[in-house]
Amino acid sequence: MARKRVVKLDCPVCKKPVENTDPDFPFCSERCRLIDLGKWASGAYVISSPTQDISDSAPDSRSSEEE
Repeated sequence: MARKRVVKLDCPVCKKPVENTDPDFPFCSERCRLIDLGKWASGAYVISSPTQDISDSAPDSRSSEEE
């Protein structure tokens, strides 16, 4: 019978060690879970817009050399 892997990470809010078997994983407590939720709700965390790749917008240098 295979054993379950126990993953240990640090709580993203207070940095205490947390195992994946804890009920509030990846947080160490309900308090840290709510602090993180509050940061998302207030706009402290932001998902940036995609950046444009320079190679996609640059003109093709080969076509100007052929002329």
